[in-house]
Formats: sequence, structure tokens, C-alpha cells
Amino acid sequence: MGRVIVEQIVSADGYTARPDGDISWFVDADFSETEDDQLRMLAQVEAILLGATTYRMFAAYWPGADGTTERIAGPINTLPKHVVSATLDEAPWGTFAPAIVERGDGAQAVAELSRRYSGDLVLWGSLTLADALFAAGLVDVLRLRVVPVLIGTGRPLAPTVPGDTRLELRSSLAFPHGHVRTEYLLARG
Repeated sequence: MGRVIVEQIVSADGYTARPDGDISWFVDADFSETEDDQLRMLAQVEAILLGATTYRMFAAYWPGADGTTERIAGPINTLPKHVVSATLDEAPWGTFAPAIVERGDGAQAVAELSRRYSGDLVLWGSLTLADALFAAGLVDVLRLRVVPVLIGTGRPLAPTVPGDTRLELRSSLAFPHGHVRTEYLLARG
């Protein structure tokens, strides 16, 4: 059974996006120093999970990314991708294998996928789907990539998570330019 990892990029004050959905505060950030850490995580990942909005953003960028300058483009482009969506009929991915569109309840779809895969499944962005996975108790690991910026207000990381959800620190890594990656296991019971 595969583990479900939710990885989110957050501001230092805990927001995933500005109130209007703007994410330029992290799109413009330099993540080059975090690439080795991302590659280590991706080496354990068997599939990528995305919601429709994040899929559209990823599909517009990653298939054309230069793998020599952005080494994570290789795994991102070649790993199987599953898009949980009620609106997409298909999910092409450039010249690479298309993503598979999963219909119906997002939490049920991910629960089934975690039974099909023995390795990790990673969910990036896809905030509505992340909320559903937290609510259903399907998240095994929470990876936060904190960008050293305060945006003041916006969409919090997990607004629907029940209060006092305990996390167990697995690892934390600070990078020279101020980025911090922290990984937590979700405490069970």
C-alpha cells in the first residue's frame, strides 16, 4: 500500500495563495538549491496526484521544461499522473504519456490508488483535493516547502483539518537562501 504525501509550498506565515489565488510570490522564487532534496523524495514516488487546476498549470510548464537546468523535470514528466477531476475529459501531457483522469469522489479515488501502488503518491497544490484527503484521514506525510516571504493574508494551508491534528517531525532541512523543507508524519489515533 502506497503512502500519500501532500507537499505544499507555503509562505512563512502559512498561506498557500493570496486571497485572489495569486501564487506569484512563490512562482518567482528560486528553488534551484532545493532540487537535490526534491529528487531524493521523487526517487520514492510511484505516481503524482493532481487536481484539475494544478494539472493545467503543470501541463502548461513541465512538458517543455529543460531537464538539464531543471533536473526534476525528468521525474515529473515521466512518472504516472492521476488527475482527480469532474470537469476534464482528458489530460494530455505534451509528448509524454497522458495523465489518467480519475472521476468521482476524490478521497475515494486516492484511497483506491494508494491500494494499487506500493510506493509513494505525491500530491502537489490541488488544495481542494488536499482538503478532502486530510478530512478523510488519507494523508500519511505532510511536506512543507516554506518560502521566506510574508504575504499577510490568503488561503491557509489546511482550513478544513480538524483542530489539534498532531504531527510527528520526520525531518527538516534549511537552505542557504532561506527556504525550509519540513516533513511530518501524521499521527494516527
